[in-house]
Amino acid sequence: MADRLKNKVAVVTAAGQGIGRAIAERFAAEGAQVIATDLDADKLSGLAAAKALPLDVRSREAVDALAQAVDRDFGGADILMNCAGFVHHGTVLECSDDEWDFSFDLNVKSMHRTIRAFLPAMLKKQRGSIVNISSVASSVTGLPNRYVYGASKAAVIGLTKAVAIDFIRHGIRCNAICPGTIESPSLDERIAAQAARSGQSLDAVRQGFVDRQPMGRLGTAQEVAALALFLASDESHYITGQPHLADGGLAL
Repeated sequence: MADRLKNKVAVVTAAGQGIGRAIAERFAAEGAQVIATDLDADKLSGLAAAKALPLDVRSREAVDALAQAVDRDFGGADILMNCAGFVHHGTVLECSDDEWDFSFDLNVKSMHRTIRAFLPAMLKKQRGSIVNISSVASSVTGLPNRYVYGASKAAVIGLTKAVAIDFIRHGIRCNAICPGTIESPSLDERIAAQAARSGQSLDAVRQGFVDRQPMGRLGTAQEVAALALFLASDESHYITGQPHLADGGLAL
């Protein structure tokens, strides 16, 4: 099946690498006009997109300005794909107030900013699909040393359900994706940091992540992108307010 997002305008945050980039590439391949954004605009190089722009999702002014530009140049977004996030390592004892505030600002409040900015145009059209990247480490299940990350990603699921129910009669759908451990530059950074903390080799730390996966392997960004495509497309028109797991059985 091709052109599943033909004539759709899709805004993707954190599209420079990992899950966000895989989603932006898949959306573009399926006919969407993709507005790809990232805090580091250099990471957007080579990405097939209608427009590639720097965006700090922690800035209300920047998010609002982007929404206004998309409304003016593209007639508003049909799809909002919220991928920006940060994985903090540690328990409650290793989480400072500043780290708590940063995690919630980037992982949750950024979605509040983008949804609030892009939803009005969707309401005018009486259609729209919002997809938020949460995590299996959330209200779904607990994982070791993911204290504030799990708390913030649980909040994403709550936010998703609230938006879904508030606008369910207005053609707006809002769903969440809860990935497990996915091969990505972010995972590579976490593996390197954990190896430095523990004194283990990079290979040993990586194998530890693999060993905890019931499927015996890590997931890929492309597998998450396939689920995002389904939720963004009209094929999922009767689905809203749900967390969708792509975790290789980690939460079983």
